[in-house]
Amino acid sequence: MTRRRISALLIFALIFASCSNAGNSGPQKKIVKVAFWGGPDEIDIIKNSVKDWEAAHPEIEVRFEHTPFGGYTSKILTRIAGGAAPDIIATEVNMFVSFATKGVLEDLNSYIARDEVFSLSDFFPEVVDRFTVDGKVFAIPRDTAPFACVFYNKDLFDREGLPYPKDDWTWNDLLETAKRLTHTDEMGRVTQYGFYGWAWQNFVYGAGGALVDDVKQPTKCLLTNPESKEGLQFFTDLINKYKVMPTPVALANLGMGVDIMFSSGRLAMFLSGIWETPTLRTRSFRWDVAMFPVGPGGIRKFGTGGTGYAILRSAKNKKEAWEVVKALTGPKGQEELAEKGLAQPARKTVAEGPAFAQNDAPPLNKKMLNEAVRCTVYDPFHPQWREIDAKIITPELELLFNGRESVDEAVGKIASQTDDALSKKEDHNRF
Repeated sequence: MTRRRISALLIFALIFASCSNAGNSGPQKKIVKVAFWGGPDEIDIIKNSVKDWEAAHPEIEVRFEHTPFGGYTSKILTRIAGGAAPDIIATEVNMFVSFATKGVLEDLNSYIARDEVFSLSDFFPEVVDRFTVDGKVFAIPRDTAPFACVFYNKDLFDREGLPYPKDDWTWNDLLETAKRLTHTDEMGRVTQYGFYGWAWQNFVYGAGGALVDDVKQPTKCLLTNPESKEGLQFFTDLINKYKVMPTPVALANLGMGVDIMFSSGRLAMFLSGIWETPTLRTRSFRWDVAMFPVGPGGIRKFGTGGTGYAILRSAKNKKEAWEVVKALTGPKGQEELAEKGLAQPARKTVAEGPAFAQNDAPPLNKKMLNEAVRCTVYDPFHPQWREIDAKIITPELELLFNGRESVDEAVGKIASQTDDALSKKEDHNRF
């Protein structure tokens, strides 16, 4: 082949390639990266929740980046500092404080104001308020999770001839029922516990107490107040005085999870959140939920969790990211989470509709959680609170619940250390 002919063929090939590329040169897809956590079921639900939306918006590609829940906050902050952050992050209501106080989240007010089809009024206001700081909304809620579910084993209640608990029951009702459902063997060893609960905060709130003076701007620990101590004393007495609830050490020695104790008939009632549902639905026994009981002064309050989606300030395609956040928090995704029993939707219409409150799958009484949202109390909004809880509060309460300290001793130590920690400021402009 002559050199002239080879040159001609090369020129032709280049022209052909150029024409082919010109024919495919449509607008580039905008990529939006979403960081989230979750188990296998939740991963599939979250990814599938925007499939139809993606098909209708071919100009946007959503890339999900699963990150384990353990260490999630530190991993996201490290990525932000390294310039390799996602555009959107899932954020739990307490880890949200860490992100918000470091100034890494995009203020969503302008997006909401310009959007004609989106309205915050569609969501439970309590959850929206948690994600709002100084009038600025930094995350859109996906679900809420009041610690208001007292799960009860119907088979055990029937065996004792006891009526099932109703939502208007009291602390005394809980205690007397737990006594009836606690059994021991001839050696005095407990073979069936009447109650178990990890959410000790509910008892503080229900007695009229509080963890701090101001949830949004905490400056002082209030666990030394008489009402707070009354709630902690009642909770502690369930363990050490009435022995209807296992100590943390006894629970660990049993070598089984609370869900197994409950489904196997070793535990009659336990306090937790709706997220226990998927596991319990796989077990062959009869169960339901009642709302956490009313405190001695007629007060009903309890702690809560929940999740939302936020856009990072460092996001490259913020306009597209906002559209993805709307899709992630839209009705379809929340309906799927609700039907699986994984979460209570943050959208009121979904929570009140056939996917949740009107769904006949157990627990039948889950509709009570839509009332429970109004009674929720969030953890204090302070950048150090998660560390305070892990390093100060939890260790002292472990001693209290295991019978090694009195309420006065425990709250005295907690309050002094917590007050000192609350007074410390953190640099919120690191990123």
